[in-house]
Amino acid sequence: MGARVSRLIRNFNLEARAHREIGKTKPEAAPRYTVPVHHSNSVPAVSQIQMKDEPLLNRLRQVYVDSKDPQTPTLAGVRRQQKVDCRPLSTSLAPPGVCDITDVPKGKLNIVEALTALNKHKLTPQEWPADRIAQELMLEHSDAHALTCYFIPFNIKVIKSPRADETQTRVTDS
Repeated sequence: MGARVSRLIRNFNLEARAHREIGKTKPEAAPRYTVPVHHSNSVPAVSQIQMKDEPLLNRLRQVYVDSKDPQTPTLAGVRRQQKVDCRPLSTSLAPPGVCDITDVPKGKLNIVEALTALNKHKLTPQEWPADRIAQELMLEHSDAHALTCYFIPFNIKVIKSPRADETQTRVTDS
């Protein structure tokens, strides 16, 4: 009901309002900017561009430029110069081809080591406390404690539906 009333009010005297709007004087457009045309001798003609300028070519032949790259150290060179203390990566953790990293800086972990340490801590927390993980992976105690406290490895829970058990028993009973 409300839509009909609003449509009637909106369309009331629509044609007269449209004629009134069309009949209004429109604002004038701004005047277009005229580009002044200069006929100066500074701009060469097309035929002059194609011609060789012998004095200019002679001056260019006299110029000799010798450039050398500055000896700035590259990012890889800077990393090699810093000589970060690294520990060897355990080869038994990652399958071959998965992880091409050979050494890890002390205080850092790769994803395989982190998941392995978390899994060991989850399965046997008495044998693998945060102190032992810190010692094995050369981490700070606070980092190892935060790793075991705040990061939890995936838990996979398989929930069997009661219907699946019923269908299996029915099939086996027949």
